[in-house]
Amino acid sequence: METRKLGNELTVSAVGLGCMGMSFAYGAKDDNESTNTLRHAFDLGVTFFDTAETYGPFHNEELLGKALKPVRDRVIIATKFGFKLDLTKSGPSSMVGLDSRPSHVKQVAEASLRRLDTNVIDLFYQHRVDPDVSIEDTVGAMAELVREGKVRALGLSEASSATIRRAHAVHPIAAVQSEYSLWSRDPEEDVLATCRELGIGFVPYSPLGRGFLTGAIQKIDDLAADDFRRNLPRFQAENFDANAALVATVEALAKEKGVTAAQLALAWVLHQGDDIVPIPGARKLHHLEQNAAAAGITLSPAEVEELSNAIPLAEVAGKRYSDASLAMTNR
Repeated sequence: METRKLGNELTVSAVGLGCMGMSFAYGAKDDNESTNTLRHAFDLGVTFFDTAETYGPFHNEELLGKALKPVRDRVIIATKFGFKLDLTKSGPSSMVGLDSRPSHVKQVAEASLRRLDTNVIDLFYQHRVDPDVSIEDTVGAMAELVREGKVRALGLSEASSATIRRAHAVHPIAAVQSEYSLWSRDPEEDVLATCRELGIGFVPYSPLGRGFLTGAIQKIDDLAADDFRRNLPRFQAENFDANAALVATVEALAKEKGVTAAQLALAWVLHQGDDIVPIPGARKLHHLEQNAAAAGITLSPAEVEELSNAIPLAEVAGKRYSDASLAMTNR
């Protein structure tokens, strides 16, 4: 698989692997299946793996630490801090607030290093910007971890253009992670331009619309009872049916191209720039293999434009998050 750069520090596979669903939010977990998927991903050329302390909480980091131990020196692992956790709860409900105080940043880093069973975190993201702590103080603490050799590169997630600039002035930011796909294009407003101006890589999470753009989710009951997507506006009631009609257009274009809808949606993201490294999630081997193969799909400028128009943003029904979760983005 081709490689791409995140900032000046990191070289990663063009398609990474988002690991959240192996431990968190998307229903029952299967550690054996996930371990096989993680190891097969490396065999396919995937070298970029994304996790966070919140995914479990903690379980996902431990899973990656064990599964990737044999190839640790040949992969890039990204993890995140920034949430206040209530360990009496599990899943998304355990995230009860934000905490990016410098002391907390360092505590999480030390704990993540232990769980990942490694001596350095390749990419350390602030998961969400904390309005109660200046970004300068937070990034200052992150920079100290770099100087101590505990972290290689720094990142931000769902940050605004203004915050990215302020953070980058304290210490170079290698990557910004935000939701980006055919039906979620907020970064196009100014974040992508800011990243390119500053030489920062961009990492789209949920590039397949949390699975919706694959066409595999035909009805809400296809999701497990405890799957958090049931609570997302785009997956609910009339919104679900309206969005399914839009995805049908992508499926038709994919059939013409001789690829799956998932591959076409992922190829569109990859064609938005060679500084973009999407991290689709996959728990099953056949989904992983499809996603990895998308890196080899070539789209003409006309095909990219046709896909861009296939899902008019004005026709996407529902917000990408609840209002409470949206309030934590673009800060």
